[in-house]
Amino acid sequence: MATDWLGSIVSINCGESLGVYQGRVSAVDQVSQTISLTRPFHNGVKCLVPEVTFRAGDITELKILEIPGLGDNRQCGDLPQTEMGIPGVGCQVGPSQNGTGKTLKKPMSSSAPQNIPKRTDTKNQDIIISPQQQCSKSYMDRHVETLTQSKGFRRRHNSWSSSSRHPNQVTPKKSGLKNGQMKSKDDECFGDDIDEIPDTDFDFEGNLALFDKAAVFEEIETHERRSGTRSRGTPNEKPARYRHDENILESEPIVYRRIVVPQNANKEFCTDSGLVVPSVSYELHKKLLSVAEKHGLTLERRLEMTGVCASQMALSLLGGPNRLNPKNVHQRPTVALLCGPHVKGAQGISCGRHLSNHDVHVILFLPNFVKMLESITNELNLFSKTQGQQVSSVKDLPDSPVDLVINCLDCHENAFLRDQPWYKAVVDWANQNRAPVLSIDPPISEMEQGIDAKWSLALGLPLPLGERAGRVYLCDIGIPQKVFQEVGINYHSPFGCKFVIPLHST
Repeated sequence: MATDWLGSIVSINCGESLGVYQGRVSAVDQVSQTISLTRPFHNGVKCLVPEVTFRAGDITELKILEIPGLGDNRQCGDLPQTEMGIPGVGCQVGPSQNGTGKTLKKPMSSSAPQNIPKRTDTKNQDIIISPQQQCSKSYMDRHVETLTQSKGFRRRHNSWSSSSRHPNQVTPKKSGLKNGQMKSKDDECFGDDIDEIPDTDFDFEGNLALFDKAAVFEEIETHERRSGTRSRGTPNEKPARYRHDENILESEPIVYRRIVVPQNANKEFCTDSGLVVPSVSYELHKKLLSVAEKHGLTLERRLEMTGVCASQMALSLLGGPNRLNPKNVHQRPTVALLCGPHVKGAQGISCGRHLSNHDVHVILFLPNFVKMLESITNELNLFSKTQGQQVSSVKDLPDSPVDLVINCLDCHENAFLRDQPWYKAVVDWANQNRAPVLSIDPPISEMEQGIDAKWSLALGLPLPLGERAGRVYLCDIGIPQKVFQEVGINYHSPFGCKFVIPLHST
């Protein structure tokens, strides 16, 4: 009796995961409990395979759309589950309009609205089948039940077409009122020749293997080299990105070692741009300053340059424009300037004068000596014309922490000053004040430094300073390039557009 249903057009709903299939029944196997559809449609899209097979366990709902032999006007719909005698699967054969049955509810179409007549109570309705197919209701129940007892889902072919339509959206049934029009649409939809459908799956891996990507890119690069052009989107090349201060034109290779000293440097530094700055010995540094003074870079000019550079660095350490502006007059910074009776101290006094001119409260400590150097006397005369304060006793230094301490107590020539009582007292005060310390031109000494510096400012070229010197900065005091060459130093300025640059240990 299973052959009686061959040729029927059915709609099989396999749930959200598998979707809805429609086609004509080609085989019903009672032993394996499977049903096969020929020329199938999956979610409204024609499948690439000529036939698909379903197991009964994966069928959620089965709709008979058309039974052969009942005529074009006879359609099928959903039967209640109680009519079929099994849970989850229903089949309903709808009556036609020739008086042999009652009106059937037609499914909604996604392309055009349909008029839905009132549905009658189907609780006591029996399946209406033509006399040519005298199939009892019990026989229908028995066959549909066998289709739902199997578990799993099998397809004869591994390749299926996918669709973006909703799984529960099915092709609308034919209407008896517009039989001719719907028949032509069915022919247009289902009328393709089965022989034109490919029986084998498309070999994606085989076709992808035919494309030699490396050879294609090599050919593109060869063409670019010959033509001098560069194609857009080449995977091996990323477009160069330049900053606003970079030159897009190709230049000569960068030489980072532009300063060469006559003797091996004990320590080397580098700038932010990567230029190497070697250190020099104290003797070579002293000779460099002496030759520069002979050519006109006098001590007074050197003191002025050192004072300007040191004050610029100090102003930056104090906060720069964020701290020194008219809105922060109540936050006037305080700087304690500790100077000794030597040239290093004169450099500190020059720095204090420039800081005082920039509205910084400067407290200058200088011990009393019977005879002072001329450079110190001249700098003190200028400093006295500012708002700065000069003290000679440690007791007059502030007890509260200051914003910055500038250390100019030490020098190479007068190492005996460290044994003086005033020196030890000032060192103790600086260590107890806990303010950050900036050392100007610190000396190289094997002895233990009294005050640990957070920053150190070197002049011209750095000395091989130790770890206690803190972070080293270098300032330009105006020594010409030929003066460096005269003492045997091959020199190229590392300062760029600045007068004070930071140095990093290598």
